[in-house]
Amino acid sequence: MPNYKMYIGGKWVGADEYFETINPATGKSLGRFPKGKEKHVNMAVDAAEKAFGKWAEMPPPKRGGILRKAADLLRKDKQRLGKLVANEMGKVMPEALGDVQEAIDIFEYMAGEGRRLFGHTTTSELKDKFAMTVRMPVGVMGLVTPWNFPIAIPAWKLAPALVCGNAIVFKPSSDTPLCAYELVKILIKAGVPKGVVNLITGPASDVGKPIVEHPKIRGVSFTGSKYTGEWITEHAGLKKVGLELGGKNPIIVMDDADLELAAEGIIWGAFGTTGQRCTAASRLIVHRKIKNKLLKTIVERAKKMKLGNPAQKSTDVGPLINRQALEKVQKYVEIGKKEGARMLCGGRAPSGKGFFYTPTVFSQVSQDMRIAREEIFGPVLSVLEFTNLREAIEMANAVEYGLSSSIYTKDVHNAFRAIEKLESGLTYINSSTIGSEVHLPFGGVKSTGHTREAGIRGIDEFSNIKTVYVDYSGKLQKAQIDVD
Repeated sequence: MPNYKMYIGGKWVGADEYFETINPATGKSLGRFPKGKEKHVNMAVDAAEKAFGKWAEMPPPKRGGILRKAADLLRKDKQRLGKLVANEMGKVMPEALGDVQEAIDIFEYMAGEGRRLFGHTTTSELKDKFAMTVRMPVGVMGLVTPWNFPIAIPAWKLAPALVCGNAIVFKPSSDTPLCAYELVKILIKAGVPKGVVNLITGPASDVGKPIVEHPKIRGVSFTGSKYTGEWITEHAGLKKVGLELGGKNPIIVMDDADLELAAEGIIWGAFGTTGQRCTAASRLIVHRKIKNKLLKTIVERAKKMKLGNPAQKSTDVGPLINRQALEKVQKYVEIGKKEGARMLCGGRAPSGKGFFYTPTVFSQVSQDMRIAREEIFGPVLSVLEFTNLREAIEMANAVEYGLSSSIYTKDVHNAFRAIEKLESGLTYINSSTIGSEVHLPFGGVKSTGHTREAGIRGIDEFSNIKTVYVDYSGKLQKAQIDVD
């Protein structure tokens, strides 16, 4: 069994204790990783602080060139890395390869930002005075990432943070450290200088907590649970904090919708990645006139989905990430039954190796049920019924989260009313709740958080704005005073 190391200040570093990363489909160990401690975080922060000045002074187009090399290396190694994502996280191969492709795309996009990093110019209220804004790096930043997109989400944070000139302390999920390790190796090979990116593995209590609380870390970017996000908000102090904290995403299907198209989107949104996406379609809000017809199609297809080794082409649904996730899904299925929802299919963990769970559909779900309100993060779809668009939108908005949303309709009025009224950061028309692209902002509202990653808003997350005034009048001028 291979022993891996952390990367601090350009050196590979071990620890006194190690933990295993496993294949969730087989339970087989993939390797052992160091259990980092606060001392390792301190070492990483010192290394990042030392490297920051020179990295920030490098012209942004040159930083972008390094990101472009990283994209090229990812592309060359896409098949191997995709298989690693399938083995360590459990995604089926098309999705695992898509995970790597997202990383390629974001590195390519952010490489281009090295020749933009736009500020803006504007007029001054005074004569002979010039006004503009420029972007500045935040400094040393802590990046804390989840397991469900083990290469893509780290890339979504690393690429903009690097092109903006920041130095980084990076803590990946302890469920997928090997994917993070391989990504950092690619950044090293692409030419990221020593100390600019530091990889620390280990539990949140020993690594995540000191990253959030460290006085020399000026920014933290976190993707994960709402509860951890609330803790970060309380303990990060006056750092720049970005949070993306999950969702309970609805698909609304109107009575005029293309039902075949809607069924495809619902199956993909509910059971893709085994429901382990913050954008997963966990709620179907369907018009009563077409509910039975649509549900028949969905249930038939859900029952036919093949569970198995995610690396095999014939597999439709891979495993959940670990036993704790499996137990959580089972708990919510039992809650749904007790609350009076009707289970149409699924609801069981097959015997044998791996953390598999059958795609599950509940009908006769009311808005007050927990399965309609709480994030399950598994292959469970709750179906609610409505009679008009106003009622459907009220149901969609009646949860604490607001990440992604979708409506299937042929009526442009319905589509634009949904765009206006749905409380979410993303709205899809005649498409599922999944499918964000790297050149557009990604993030939500309400308890989902306030972060906007990707696109130009991703640059906003990892930079500070400095306002610059140039007075060439040759005299002291006073804004708001010298106005005549």
